[in-house]
Amino acid sequence: MTSTTTADRTHVIVDSPIGPLTIVAVDGSISALYMAAQRHAPGAEAFGLPGDPAEEPFATAAGQLAAYFAGELTEFDLPLAPAGTDFQRRVWNGLRAIPYGQTISYGELARRVGNPAASRAVGLANGRNPIAIVVPCHRVIGTDGSMTGYGGGLDRKRFLLALERDTASPGTRHT
Repeated sequence: MTSTTTADRTHVIVDSPIGPLTIVAVDGSISALYMAAQRHAPGAEAFGLPGDPAEEPFATAAGQLAAYFAGELTEFDLPLAPAGTDFQRRVWNGLRAIPYGQTISYGELARRVGNPAASRAVGLANGRNPIAIVVPCHRVIGTDGSMTGYGGGLDRKRFLLALERDTASPGTRHT
């Protein structure tokens, strides 16, 4: 684990099976989690100064991510503070309600957040999710079951979905 802060914003970088993850915190809450080469990620200056990986919330976040990738954690319990519009935050809360190992369509997510005609807007909000993995935007797929866009790339989306599917189905493991 390596670390790199503005006055109230700090970040650390942790290793994962899908590459380095940058965890950003503001005032003790996770405000972002970005993958390397992630679409819609801000420039490095938005990550803030280096944080201490042994301090909170980074230590807990890194531990929970490691447990998630080991197939031992199915629900994150972290203080979150994503910056976005009211609509985006409603969509991101809707994402957190998708059970581990399951997927839904953009249309279904739009229905769940109270705006069934807004599947395109839901897709845009989903793509702007600043806290990847923890806020599981990878669990949203096309209506026909197809793998649709993912800010971290379709290979990472497939990996995360396979990890969850295999963990949720005893006797199988993703390698």
